[in-house]
Amino acid sequence: MPSVRPGDEGAHGPLWSEPGTLLEHVPVAVFGLDHDHDHRIRYWGPGARELFGHDSPGSLSRPGALLFAGSPAGGSSSEICAGLVERALGQGYWRGGLTARHRDGTAFDCGFRAFPVTGTDGHPVLMVLASRSAELDRVKTNLAFLDALFATCPVGLVMFDADLRHVHLNQAMADMDGLSVEAHLGRTTDDVVILADGGAYDRMLRTVAADGVPVIGALVGMRPRGRPDQDQVRSVSFFPLSGTAGSRPGVGGLVIDVTDREQAILEATASRQRLALLDRAATRIGTTLDVNLTAQELVDVVMPDFCDGAVVEIVEWMDASEAFDPDLPLLTRRIASGTVLPPPATELVSGVDSVRYPPGSAVHDMLRANRPVCAVVDEDFVARTVPLESRARLLAGSGLGCVLVAPLIARGTVQGIAMFGRSTQRPVFTEDDLALAGELSSRAAICLDNARLFSRVQDISRTLQRALLPSALATSPYVEVAHRYLPGSHLTEVGGDWYDVIKLPGGRIGLVVGDVMGHGVPAAAAMGRLRITTKALARHDSDPAALLTELDACAQESGIELATCLYIVYDPADGLARIASAGHLPPLVLRPDGAVDTVGEVLGVPLGVGGVPFRTTEAELAEGSVLALYTDGLIETRGRDIGAGLDALRTELGAAGPATLDGLADRMLAQLLPGPPADDTVLVLARVHRRTPERGRPIP
Repeated sequence: MPSVRPGDEGAHGPLWSEPGTLLEHVPVAVFGLDHDHDHRIRYWGPGARELFGHDSPGSLSRPGALLFAGSPAGGSSSEICAGLVERALGQGYWRGGLTARHRDGTAFDCGFRAFPVTGTDGHPVLMVLASRSAELDRVKTNLAFLDALFATCPVGLVMFDADLRHVHLNQAMADMDGLSVEAHLGRTTDDVVILADGGAYDRMLRTVAADGVPVIGALVGMRPRGRPDQDQVRSVSFFPLSGTAGSRPGVGGLVIDVTDREQAILEATASRQRLALLDRAATRIGTTLDVNLTAQELVDVVMPDFCDGAVVEIVEWMDASEAFDPDLPLLTRRIASGTVLPPPATELVSGVDSVRYPPGSAVHDMLRANRPVCAVVDEDFVARTVPLESRARLLAGSGLGCVLVAPLIARGTVQGIAMFGRSTQRPVFTEDDLALAGELSSRAAICLDNARLFSRVQDISRTLQRALLPSALATSPYVEVAHRYLPGSHLTEVGGDWYDVIKLPGGRIGLVVGDVMGHGVPAAAAMGRLRITTKALARHDSDPAALLTELDACAQESGIELATCLYIVYDPADGLARIASAGHLPPLVLRPDGAVDTVGEVLGVPLGVGGVPFRTTEAELAEGSVLALYTDGLIETRGRDIGAGLDALRTELGAAGPATLDGLADRMLAQLLPGPPADDTVLVLARVHRRTPERGRPIP
């Protein structure tokens, strides 16, 4: 509010503010009047000079009437002055308002206080105190406001003296402390509140008193002695008291209980942190279908925001339908762990693979309740849960103060447990933390269950693939074979590509490679049917074209719509290869001179189409030639068409050099498929030899 000069009362309302203290802007005139009929001025103080404008030498011994103005009712200044003296002498004390006159002739309302005293000559002298009425009214109004403020303000107001003892406070402050106003007076803050700040609060008050620098909105945690069961957070503002107008110096303060606000802020912050943790869990847990990696993802997500250490264990049930028996030990297998605490906590969480929990352990409590439980790490917890003395010593020295155990439940079955631990330096787990752990464990359990089911599917698929593909290829002194199979599906690791080496009468060898359209178990099942049929037909010494004709009929009867097959019969007696193809890629031959050619140019139509005859072609193979049979996964990749892939295969085969067939097969796969294949891939390399006396007689 703006500062105003006396006499400018019309420029403001009933309350306004001026620089300095309230009393500094209320001039009080003190003067003395004689009791004689002229009521002459006997004493003239500095305040009187300021109020009335007369200096001391010019005022003494002059009639007191010059200080008053006549009243509208007709009374003269002398009569007014005489009336004041008469009433004061008669009553012993008088106060009231009269119209005063300034030396410059202006009149103003003035409040007077008058009482008689005995002068040096033994005669009575009337002492008078006077102030402008407007300024007195302002003081009254402001004091009334201050009184109302102290009486009704919901904010704690307090005043300390220079020794930081309570000298004044309002009821709100007393209620905050749980003590009466009277119980505060003369006592320090240590007498009314319990602080655990090492004296920081007291130092703050003393700094305000000594340096005069205010403190605004500082947050202080304390416990009132009048309410020792309630922790409070207060927002405090302190300012120095000036000691003007004879008041004692000290410190004034405003105190607000913000416990609920701070608690709400803490809860909101905690809620945001919980939501952020759940969001991270949703994106980071279950990124793979690997059980161990999924469990480790849960451990990594919860540290260090939620806990200081965590482990994930899979329950070793005898079978999926086994019921939990709280009277029996529980066996688990630890598959993931981690901690941010120093040793021995690291050894505690990672130094064991199999864990045995005795009946009555915290894990049994969790399984019995079928929900997360929390336990303080004390002697009872250690005795019930960690029977091994060596592990108990690690737990005691780990710094963990509490442990939360949560079940990993999927499809109504406890798949495992997750354990989260906090150090003694952090708060224990709350009910909200239990709920959060339950949510995290539920999400992780679903991901772990999916990973375990996928592992089972993989096992079944691998078993199927091994059963469908030849476990051992036929051998012959006339044909050396190296073979490679790479599944293109990373989900099931099975596909429709197949191959075989078949021993035929007369020392001949049948080489087969095929490809069923599609991936996964259906393609593998179709492939297995075709491979078995092919082997059975080949043993009847069928012509390659005739074999494919029968195989095509089998494919149609089995509902196999599209499959390719290449069948070669090699006769070591004359070095001839008789070849028939059902829409398959032509084989390549690496001749002894290093040239690479294509053999069996007729591709034919795929199996399952029907109505188109197959043809058998012949090609003579030189001693030591290498046949290359393959499927399209080897040459057709993303970003490279089949023609470019075939050229690359020719180049790699031509660079064989003196390498063995196995070495050549590995090098060709590394060069042609530097990364995981996008499609099933088969490569069969066969080095052929002529029948000579050194190689023996034909095999019947």
